[in-house]
Amino acid sequence: MVLEFAIGSGILALLVAVVLGFYVLRKDQGGRKMVEISHAIREGATAYLNRQYKTVGIFAVILAVIIWYFLGTTAAASFIAGAVLSALAGYIGMMISVRANVRTAKAAENGVQDALNVSFRGGAVTGFSIVGLGLLGMIVLFVLFKDPNMIIGFGFGASLISLFARVGGGIFTKAADVGADLVGKVEKGIPEDDPRNPAVIADNVGDNVGDCAGMGADLFESYVVTLLAAMILGNLVLGANGILYTLAIGAVGIIASAVGLLAVRTNSEKNIWSALSRGMIVAAVLAAIGFYAMTVRMGLDVTLFWATLAGLITTIIIAMVTDYYTSKTKKPVQAIARASETGAATNIIAGIAVGMKSTIVPVIVICIAIIFSYAMAGVFGIALAALGLLSITGMIMSIDSYGPISDNAGGIAEMSSLPPHVRKVTDALDAVGNTTKATTKGVAIASAALSALALLAAFAEATSLTGINITKAPVLVGLFIGGAIPFLFSSYLMKAVGNAAHLIVKEVRRQFREIKGIMTGKAKPDYKKAVDISTRAALRELVVPALIAVLAPVLIGLLLGAEALGAMLAGSVVSGLVLALTLANAGGAWDNAKKYIEAGNLGGKGSDAHKAAVVGDTVGDPSKDTAGPAINSLIKVMNTIALLIAPLIIIAA
Repeated sequence: MVLEFAIGSGILALLVAVVLGFYVLRKDQGGRKMVEISHAIREGATAYLNRQYKTVGIFAVILAVIIWYFLGTTAAASFIAGAVLSALAGYIGMMISVRANVRTAKAAENGVQDALNVSFRGGAVTGFSIVGLGLLGMIVLFVLFKDPNMIIGFGFGASLISLFARVGGGIFTKAADVGADLVGKVEKGIPEDDPRNPAVIADNVGDNVGDCAGMGADLFESYVVTLLAAMILGNLVLGANGILYTLAIGAVGIIASAVGLLAVRTNSEKNIWSALSRGMIVAAVLAAIGFYAMTVRMGLDVTLFWATLAGLITTIIIAMVTDYYTSKTKKPVQAIARASETGAATNIIAGIAVGMKSTIVPVIVICIAIIFSYAMAGVFGIALAALGLLSITGMIMSIDSYGPISDNAGGIAEMSSLPPHVRKVTDALDAVGNTTKATTKGVAIASAALSALALLAAFAEATSLTGINITKAPVLVGLFIGGAIPFLFSSYLMKAVGNAAHLIVKEVRRQFREIKGIMTGKAKPDYKKAVDISTRAALRELVVPALIAVLAPVLIGLLLGAEALGAMLAGSVVSGLVLALTLANAGGAWDNAKKYIEAGNLGGKGSDAHKAAVVGDTVGDPSKDTAGPAINSLIKVMNTIALLIAPLIIIAA
């Protein structure tokens, strides 16, 4: 009965995605100019994603053959299934997002509620596609193979796509964004999303490939690998009931998220964030009630419910903490804005300080969740806490994808010269979108840490590790290497954005110099050239970071053994969590400090404080949208690979 309930919930998620997709597509696209701009964004996003998946496809086929040779047909088949479904979830979400943007801009003519309905429900297509495909994929493979250990490859396939989508999409979006801002805002003094900027379409394309497809693949991976780890550990503790309880938690979360969608309503530009927060809180409360009811109905110990609830509460607390450190209405962001009055250097110093400070409370909250959940149900409790944190992924991803849709809508409104009252609505949506993206990144980072710990526990069980003795030289080496890898990985990504942005800046300057009449509006920029530069740069630069993530656990495991690999994984989770939070929150704070000044504070647009804030935001762009979020995928990929190759490590020992 529980299995049927989980299947039904997975199907419900896909039905919700289909219904909301048709709802969005039936909306009016607006005038010819709006449609033309939207088509250019859609064309660029589709071209990038197709080229990315071709690159990933080659890599995936090679890995599938290697997995088949060493681990067998089942592992290879589940790996392919995970990769395909992860890619499909991101693709579906992005295809709706690039169609929802223009419809949101048109709906803004009717006010906030209509525009919010289109943008949020467009984002919900991504959210519910992720949880529906993830839950059903796990159920189908479990029914086929009967043993969760046989479907570890599914998690690795999802992790691989997440890594490429996060890294490639992040490089693309921030290279275009940084290039557009440095020349357009700083050098030419033209507004954001100005149609005269040759990189403006690439910037809007980047919002979709980075924050829709990239974040979608990231949360799909988190959702899947957390289900996987909980099923493996639950099977060890409770047998079949442990597996079924895990699937039931995922099913309850889907239903709670679907009901939460209905709570997102407002007619006021000042209450958009409150409406979105209300939807998340409603989903969380309903999920908690459902978890308890399911625990009792299955006749299981109530301690399992408490462990799951700890993760759910962690979601809400981290969302609130992230909002505090990144919202332009709160003191940290306003302090960065005031620091901008004395120049870019003090702006950057203040932003780094905020990013570092923002890590403390989330780390403490995660630690409390770990201690409490372990006390309730051991290592299975930690996995349940991670699952509780991700149980309302449908709602979290809906809120996240709302951000790039509303951002694109604002760009389309600006480039189409829509009336001021329309731009006022899209600006309000976009301002909240910055907060939602920052908040959901915080939740995603926390989920990655807990998911990785659950996978580490599963790895320890698979290799019979009873402890990690850091006084042993090989183990200490593994610990230090693990701690250093997130920094090495992030350095490549930051440098990649810098390299790609350099090319974009040169191209934008060339067009302003050689295409006469751009600034007067008599000539049209070559938008496709900037899109093509960002695409080629992103695909070229993602190779080395991907190899670091894939090869590091294999080399350490085979050369130094299971205990050293366990230490490496632990080190990467600790340093990765803190570094990701620092980068993501600092970047979000820099962004909203700029927005705070642009709202008319501290001299407003064009002031010295604004120019300094633009520089800070430019530094923050690759931090919050490339390096920070990509660390999520890094630590989960390494833990999933470790679990996958556990049999080989045992043999090598």
